[in-house]
Amino acid sequence: EINILTNEQTNESKSNLDAIQPVVSAGDILMMQEQSKQIKVDESLLSYIAQLVQATRNDPSLMLGASPRASIAILNASKARAILHGRDLVVPDDIKTVALPVLGHRMILTPEREMEGAKPQDIITSIIDTIKVPR
Repeated sequence: EINILTNEQTNESKSNLDAIQPVVSAGDILMMQEQSKQIKVDESLLSYIAQLVQATRNDPSLMLGASPRASIAILNASKARAILHGRDLVVPDDIKTVALPVLGHRMILTPEREMEGAKPQDIITSIIDTIKVPR
């Protein structure tokens, strides 16, 4: 930690940023954002996303569940995953895969559950296992 602080103080950490090469251009990002608008999401999957997020608000292990913004984040991440897998539509596995990283930091465990050693990931996994996946 002292090395990190020393580097920060001498600006050595800043010079390392100059060595970073971009992997995509701003134009590429704009193109991908436009492409994501073309990805189809069945109404049943929109409902599935909403159910997952709503379940975090009703879980007794959570003091604070995810907000509607989490639903939007799951939708957008699911579309991005579909693109990365060469599909023009979202499938349930896209949603299940992105739900954990999207929801993990958006929830607060009750103090009791935290003291018991529970993790937000445990709650999310339980919710995913509980909510019926659309076919």
